[in-house]
Amino acid sequence: MFKHKDQRVGVFIDTQNMYYSARSLFQRKVHFKNIVEDAVAGRRLIRALAYVVSTKTAEEQPFFEALQKSGIETREKELMEYASGHKKADWDVGLAIDVVRMLDVLDVVVIVSGDGDFIPLVEHIQSRGRIAEVMAFGETTSTSLTNFVDDYTDLSKNKRRYLIGPVGKAPQTGGETAGDSVDEEGGSDDLSFVMEASDDNQDESRTRRLEF
Repeated sequence: MFKHKDQRVGVFIDTQNMYYSARSLFQRKVHFKNIVEDAVAGRRLIRALAYVVSTKTAEEQPFFEALQKSGIETREKELMEYASGHKKADWDVGLAIDVVRMLDVLDVVVIVSGDGDFIPLVEHIQSRGRIAEVMAFGETTSTSLTNFVDDYTDLSKNKRRYLIGPVGKAPQTGGETAGDSVDEEGGSDDLSFVMEASDDNQDESRTRRLEF
């Protein structure tokens, strides 16, 4: 798809979706700064927003600050903890509302997520005469979503640019293995972070811990 420098671009990052995709596929961390740079692609960046979840311990704050120093704004929502032990933090609706509110000042919307739930949002963007683009890891991206958007970037095809940190044991999905080397670029990047889940409970209500 043709891209030109006068296009006004908004980048909207589903941070949780990206983190868990990178971890499950490659046991790696996400290089958000490079993703935003390539999403803009030399055009006019209006806003880059990352949708993040905060906890009572605030251990994730250094990561949020690193995003902000890279020119990425953070939209924070506190992790909701219920008496049943269930935990919930869903930014899909908030991200969609922000996109709709900003459409008047954007020519291009880049959604950094592979979640098929964003298809209605993509259709709305296009109905307003705007361009909808998606960047995500191919293995965890909805095929239906890629069929709707005007441009799609499979981040898995350039792991050296979009992933950082040492390689762990990855599942057999065609990705890198534990024998691969650490990325030369971004190995000590400020955006390096690890979000780990308790091994005792693997569903959405699991307890999550952030390490920086």
